[in-house]
Amino acid sequence: MTTLSSPNSSTVSPSRGTISPAAFGTYESPMPGDSHSGHSEPAITDNDETELHFVSWNQDYSCFAAGTTRGFRVYNCDPFKETFRRDLKSGGFGIVEMLFRCNILALVGAKANTQYPPNKVIIWDDHQSRCIGEFSFRSEVRAVKLRRDCIVVVLEHKIYVYNFMDLKLLHQIETVANPRGLCCLSHQLNTSVLACPGLRRGQVRVEHFGLNMTKLIKAHDSQIACLTLTIDGLLLATASTRGTLIRLFNTIDGTQLQEVRRGVDRADICSIALSPNVQWLVVSSDKGTIHVYSLRVRVVGEDASADAAVRTPTLLCQNSSSSLDALISPSTGANPGSSLSFMKGVLPKYFSSEWSFAQFHLPECTQYIAAFGSQNTIITAGTDGSFYRCSFDPVNGGEMVQQEYVRFLKTESRPR
Repeated sequence: MTTLSSPNSSTVSPSRGTISPAAFGTYESPMPGDSHSGHSEPAITDNDETELHFVSWNQDYSCFAAGTTRGFRVYNCDPFKETFRRDLKSGGFGIVEMLFRCNILALVGAKANTQYPPNKVIIWDDHQSRCIGEFSFRSEVRAVKLRRDCIVVVLEHKIYVYNFMDLKLLHQIETVANPRGLCCLSHQLNTSVLACPGLRRGQVRVEHFGLNMTKLIKAHDSQIACLTLTIDGLLLATASTRGTLIRLFNTIDGTQLQEVRRGVDRADICSIALSPNVQWLVVSSDKGTIHVYSLRVRVVGEDASADAAVRTPTLLCQNSSSSLDALISPSTGANPGSSLSFMKGVLPKYFSSEWSFAQFHLPECTQYIAAFGSQNTIITAGTDGSFYRCSFDPVNGGEMVQQEYVRFLKTESRPR
């Protein structure tokens, strides 16, 4: 095994020459006769109590991965089913990241894992049931993000970007303290965009690698709590630790395009997701309510036969956030605003905020990550081991309707 030196006393250890994303296989069903990692240690049976450490969506929301005290599992969303699991005697994983539906995953061990410590990233080929690369660091890994061409490792004060083909270091980015491991990537092949906290409170740094351009956006007065990009990286949605406002920005020039309000009281925002056609935004928080908002960014050149995921919003360079007429337009569904909005020039901004278009209520005592399913549906995965699917009316909004509930993992933290 070759060990390559990397900055900050990190090491990269490929188990073979190169990794070729173009050759990745895909998962559609469990590997026959294999419920463990390929190590000689025995698999853990379902009779053992398994707790949930971590949940995350893949890049197109078709699957989600769960890190458990026993290993990791992957679930398909539509129809909902467990696709496969790998149970390890050595301990569980605190981070599990998928690359769409392929056989390559990034794994970070939980603190109790005796084989894989939390300061090491494992690049795992589940088809071969073996590790094909490792990254080791001085400090604990906070997050890992994957694209088909790069691997991004997030530490508390630094982000490393590696080439997926040969695991060589491409970029280093310094950030403000980032214990949540905030970072997001574009996933369209012809754009390469990364967004993360900047060096100042409330600032977001956007790297347009293809354009060799960095944009710093003053998004909030408080620390950044959550952020996400559209699939092409041209739009950025952010929330702060106050958790009351979500803002939408043009990542090319930093213009604020829209602002919506989750509520009045402080909340911890757990997730933000943008629909592939850039028509809707969904937000989850520790308050137990899933909010859906109608976006006013005009989508041009739409072709009914085209895949919604490749539609690109119009983004014209603006010198002022007050000049947005060319960028925003009325939607089929409109977020309700305050009845006092006609006085917005006199009253505080609170009175002219846009409120959510549709809502769904869940138990408050757990965290949920929300995303968009097919045909105006919202899917959520909770740290209590629950999965919900609900639908919203794209014209009238209001309370969403629950379509499906699955208890995918039994956990002691399940609300009673």
